[in-house]
Amino acid sequence: MNETVGVLWDMDGTLIDSEPVAADALHLALAEVGISGLSGVHDWALGRAADEIYGWLVANHGLLEDEISWEERKLRHHLAAAYRLRAFTEALEVFRVLESAGIPQAIVSNSDRMIMDCQLGSISLTRPGLVTVSRNDVRKGKPDPEGYLRAAWLLGCEPTSCCVVEDSPSGIAAGRAAGAKTFAVPHASQEFGAHITLRAMNDLLIHLGLG
Repeated sequence: MNETVGVLWDMDGTLIDSEPVAADALHLALAEVGISGLSGVHDWALGRAADEIYGWLVANHGLLEDEISWEERKLRHHLAAAYRLRAFTEALEVFRVLESAGIPQAIVSNSDRMIMDCQLGSISLTRPGLVTVSRNDVRKGKPDPEGYLRAAWLLGCEPTSCCVVEDSPSGIAAGRAAGAKTFAVPHASQEFGAHITLRAMNDLLIHLGLG
């Protein structure tokens, strides 16, 4: 096995196919406050923290609602559609293989704790002792490295001996800033500077010496 001793996973778009639900929730919430026609807004928001998205909407698109009320509005739509959430099967299978092999793992998300717990429960990825870091657990979300640094610390690993698995530019930037080796999932929609772009999720096991 190589020097990697911890695997730090992103959640949305990496382990869970949640982006369509998030996109619909965002557009429904915007429509309720009278904002429509924002082409490409979800592509811009991909992987960004909720507070960054909120600030962008206020500064550039006239959102007047206070941040807490806005987040409650968006979360209501997101949670109502939780039944649509599905795991990325290949990614979840790799997670389970690493778990069985005793590799320390954590999940780090820019999502609110309510969303994180709901979504992980929806794909039965919950267990005692599972290390998760939500946006509520850090001062700054991705692309800041704080979430990944915290996850590595909770696992008892050095960040430089961890790998980060991501699907977004902000997540890869966070992983690189933390000093971790970064892997882009094969279903990522664009190239964005990962150390390695996986051709298949099982290739991660090969890189970790388990394939």
